[in-house]
Amino acid sequence: MKILVTGATGKLGSLVVETLLETVQAKDLAVSVRNPEKAESLRARGVDVRLGDFEQPDTLDKAFAGIDRLLIVSTDGDNETRTRQHTAAVAAAKRANVGFIAYTSLGNASENRIFLAPVHRATEEAIRNSGIPYSYLRNNWYLENETSSIQAVLGGAPWLTSAGSGKVGWATRRDYAQAAAAVLADVGHENSVYELSGKLATQEELASVLAGVLGREVPVQQVDDETYASIMSSVGVLEPVVPILVGIQSAIRDGALEVESNDLQKLLGRPATSLEEGLRQIVNEIQA
Repeated sequence: MKILVTGATGKLGSLVVETLLETVQAKDLAVSVRNPEKAESLRARGVDVRLGDFEQPDTLDKAFAGIDRLLIVSTDGDNETRTRQHTAAVAAAKRANVGFIAYTSLGNASENRIFLAPVHRATEEAIRNSGIPYSYLRNNWYLENETSSIQAVLGGAPWLTSAGSGKVGWATRRDYAQAAAAVLADVGHENSVYELSGKLATQEELASVLAGVLGREVPVQQVDDETYASIMSSVGVLEPVVPILVGIQSAIRDGALEVESNDLQKLLGRPATSLEEGLRQIVNEIQA
């Protein structure tokens, strides 16, 4: 059985590969990357490194050749670009007769109203229409997405939010990666939808856990979207990024990420990493 991971030099993909190498022989693992030179360390360990560029679909035909189980890690960019890239990857997988596709999607993608959701709905539909057995790995929200807010708190700022009492199923990138590796390395996940979510928490609850990690109070500043945007601009956030951040806060406030599920711990075979431990890891990395 040959497994391939796309985006294998990225933050998530690299963790998936490292996890797989704990149980899968290197000869049975391939990676698809835009720049093979960045994956030389994997090649040296016996991993099959292949050129695969989602902007050049012909490279994907070769990258996916002979692959039994494929992980498509969602790409970065605007919605139109990502949708085009993902559907190209699915089409290439079908041409290559790939036997199974796992895809890193978004929590409650089929119903979610967050602006990021259309990409994942379109990709899930493309995979379903391909006829290839699949697993949708609907990752809720990466705890690491809050790194800039944590850095601000470490610098003396309050925890700033316009998300109100909206809840999020934060989990660590490593947990999401290990869940993906579990699906890739074992059979029995065909045509499955996994809602991968940590324990639901509000912004205030997250800030409270952070306060415990830091051993000091972390005040929470709840504002409206307009004020949030103004403050983000004032601290140097790039103008095109501000509406994205506001859109995330607004979606959280409206319950877009309030997806309760035990699927993550089931795939992990253990409890998900606690918010306390995850935040401690991020703080230690920032301070290192």
